[in-house]
Amino acid sequence: MRHTLFVGQRDAILLLARVLLMILFLISGWSKLTGFEGTVGYMASLGAPAPTLAAAIAVIMEFFVAMALILGFYTRPLAFLFALFVIGTALIGHPFWNMAEPERSANLTQFFKNMSIVGGMLLLAVTGAGRYSLDRG
Repeated sequence: MRHTLFVGQRDAILLLARVLLMILFLISGWSKLTGFEGTVGYMASLGAPAPTLAAAIAVIMEFFVAMALILGFYTRPLAFLFALFVIGTALIGHPFWNMAEPERSANLTQFFKNMSIVGGMLLLAVTGAGRYSLDRG
C-alpha cells in the first residue's frame, strides 16, 4: 500500500528540499566568488593542494551548481556530483579525528552535518527534481 499523505505535494516538497539544501551553499559560494583571493588564502590554510584550483572548484560547486540544483537543471547527475564534493569538503575541512577538544566536538558536528547533506543529495539524485524544475521530472 502506497502512502498518500504527501503525494499531491511531492513536487512542491522536492522544490522546497532543493532550496533548503542549497541556500547555505549559494550564500557561501557567492561570498567565495566575491572574495576570491580570501578564498584562495583559506584553501591554502587548510593545506588544500593547488589552492587557486580548489577555490575555483568551491565557487563553481557552491554557487553555480547550487543555483542549477535550485532551478532543477541536470538535477540527478549534479546532485550526485555535489554529494561527492560535500564528502571531500568534510574530509578536508572537518578532520575531527586529528583534533583535540573543544575543536574536535565542533568539527565532529560539522562533519556529520556534511554527511546529512550528502544523504539529501543522494535522495535528490534518486528522486530527481520534480515537476517544478527545468528538468520537469
